Amino acid sequence: MAPPVPELQLRELFPLALAQVQLRPDPLDSAVMLQALLQLRGEQEGNPNPGYAWTGDLHGVAQIHRLPPFGWLSDQLQQQVWAYLLALGFDPSQLAVHIQRSWPVVSAPGQGVGRHHHPNAHLSAVYYVNGDGTGRSGSLRLYPHRQANELVPGLAVGHGGPIAAGHPLNSAWVDIAPQAGLLVLFPSSTDHAVTCNDEDEELRLSVSFDLVITAPARASGPGAGSGSQAGVAPEYLSPHPSDWTALQAPAGLAIREDGGTQIERPRGPLADE
Repeated sequence: MAPPVPELQLRELFPLALAQVQLRPDPLDSAVMLQALLQLRGEQEGNPNPGYAWTGDLHGVAQIHRLPPFGWLSDQLQQQVWAYLLALGFDPSQLAVHIQRSWPVVSAPGQGVGRHHHPNAHLSAVYYVNGDGTGRSGSLRLYPHRQANELVPGLAVGHGGPIAAGHPLNSAWVDIAPQAGLLVLFPSSTDHAVTCNDEDEELRLSVSFDLVITAPARASGPGAGSGSQAGVAPEYLSPHPSDWTALQAPAGLAIREDGGTQIERPRGPLADE
């Protein structure tokens, strides 16, 4: 009699930490946020590329956490960000977390957002002002950094290959359906997109956040610059922005109101010679 074949066991290593929390806003807070988002969008219908949702960061609307209608949401975000970092093993006493920017996303029927990630930030979050959980208005689609289990490059996303479609250990993506009050957090380096809004008339409304992690501000007083003082950045962690020094623009380089630059050219009768 042949000996029994040992049972194979799989361990899922190095998982991506996606956080989800269903918040319970007061209906008045939700109504105020919804109205504010529509006012910020105004008459604009989308981004320049056809089929793309309107994203406020491309239209100068990128600090809405400072606006009163979003005060409740900013407070909730702060609580959940620290809970997320604690769950990942971070020591809050050695960190400072900054909201770098926040912006509305309004997706009309037929619109979505293409695949991208946020290299300017460390942690990203999205809050859904509306949504019924079906995903018809457009799901958040998250992509793996690489297909570690496909073994042969390309098999997991190819057509007609030997890997079962949608297998959990070889998924090409994972979709998160928007639900009113849902807050999602994930590493900013994660590629993501928003699928097309397939509703007939309903807008999809959400608020996105980018956050940056630095060392805490240094203690003030004698010896504050010594290595034993709190706030000294460990390796790979940026010092607190209060320790940064902005460089002056070089002579002849003017900073425009939109943040761009231009060379100041000579003026006068000899300017064109």
